[in-house]
Amino acid sequence: MDQIRVLQVVPNMHRAGLETLIMNIYRNIDREKIQFDFLVHYNQRFDYDDEIEQLGGKIYRLSVREDNNFFKYFKDLNSFFKAHPEYKVVHGHMESFGFIYSHFAKKNGVKTVIAHSHNALIEPNLKGFLKSMMNKPWKRTATELFACSEKAGEFMFGKRPFRVINNGIKCENFVFNEKVRAEYRKQLGVEDKTVIGHIGRFERQKNHTFLIDLFKKYAETHLDAVLLLVGEGHLFDDIRKKVDDLGLNDKVQFLGVRSDLEGIYQALDLFVLPSLFEGLPVVGVEAQSAGLPILTADTVTSELCVTEFVEMLPLEASYEIWCDKIDDMLKNITRRNTLEDMNKAGFNIRNTADFLQDYYIKHSI
Repeated sequence: MDQIRVLQVVPNMHRAGLETLIMNIYRNIDREKIQFDFLVHYNQRFDYDDEIEQLGGKIYRLSVREDNNFFKYFKDLNSFFKAHPEYKVVHGHMESFGFIYSHFAKKNGVKTVIAHSHNALIEPNLKGFLKSMMNKPWKRTATELFACSEKAGEFMFGKRPFRVINNGIKCENFVFNEKVRAEYRKQLGVEDKTVIGHIGRFERQKNHTFLIDLFKKYAETHLDAVLLLVGEGHLFDDIRKKVDDLGLNDKVQFLGVRSDLEGIYQALDLFVLPSLFEGLPVVGVEAQSAGLPILTADTVTSELCVTEFVEMLPLEASYEIWCDKIDDMLKNITRRNTLEDMNKAGFNIRNTADFLQDYYIKHSI
């Protein structure tokens, strides 16, 4: 069988949940049978670009997210798909532009165009409204509909049938390990601390402002508490200033983008996820695979709750209620090996990669 090249369409390949999912799949498919190439929408390089090229993938760059020149974008898309008839399957992860690149792919002979929903809501502002309007035609221009959760599928596609594709990870890499935990806590200087953590882009969706205010309240009565923040994003400087203004510099560590998240999870005592909306967060799957207690906003789909380690609260609840729940979880949850739970729930990357590999082969004929 000739190698099949599948085009993944994304904004860029920085180190975030969606992009990490694609890379998890890419590392675990049989690349003698399936090869991924990427159509990205920025000219600059991002975190995963080097690895993509090392694995044999090609990266094609469009500039619309930088120059906002849609007439050029339309022309570039048409030229691109006309020049690349080798793509029989296009897997789209970029929602707001989805109906545009799906149209040009189909126009130029691509038979299978997948629309993959990764979110269950959009920001309630003008930008969100415009994105919502752009999202609506996507389900009509695509030929196949995927979603990371029932909630994400219903949000993007409504009642039209869609297939849920679990956000799989290599669960065994995250299994709770006391030795690794001790090493990372020493490395981070938090050996004798109560360590709360969050991993996510510094964007409005992730709700860092709420997290910092919550941590300030908790730290007032828990002097040994520290907060570890992993990620980068447009609001990074704003959140750093807020931490400084609140006098929390000695209690909050900004760890930047990390490639060793398996170890970071081990060092934590509790993971807090106060997102305004999510599809099904990869970090929630990773944290549970590490046997880590997770306190999340009830805006996150309950489909995340695979183990007994996940608790949900409304964002409207007082900080006192959130703090009490943190105390309760730290007191009553004992970490354990959750590998069997995660495998049974279908979150092992092997399940996801095997399904997609078979799917790509079947739909490339």
